[in-house]
Amino acid sequence: MKELGGDQYLSKYDTGTLAKRLSNTPEADGDGQKYRGRGLIQVTGRDNYFACSKALFGDDRLLRTPELLEQAEWACKSAAWFWNSRNLDALADSGSFEMITGRINGGLNGYAERLTSYSTALKVLA
Repeated sequence: MKELGGDQYLSKYDTGTLAKRLSNTPEADGDGQKYRGRGLIQVTGRDNYFACSKALFGDDRLLRTPELLEQAEWACKSAAWFWNSRNLDALADSGSFEMITGRINGGLNGYAERLTSYSTALKVLA
């Protein structure tokens, strides 16, 4: 339920281009650790935590207690919020898995594995 990695790995979220895109503060102040990926879809970055918090709680509590997304209920609800807020149903219905991967991961990492899992799920559930 929580992205793993030490300070060096998570520093990519703390300063630089990726940190800026996620609206983390530009200083090396720990935002990378605080707003690391959490939940089933790995909500990442201050902007996403704030938007998710507003949707789930109507306030900014996830900015103060981001660890809530490590709890099963909020991990699931945050994934549902993310999926819905990015209109991923339409992409899934059309089979646009490359676009879904891009919207969730910001790139195509894990794409081949995701296609294999989807194929297995179709066999089991169809």
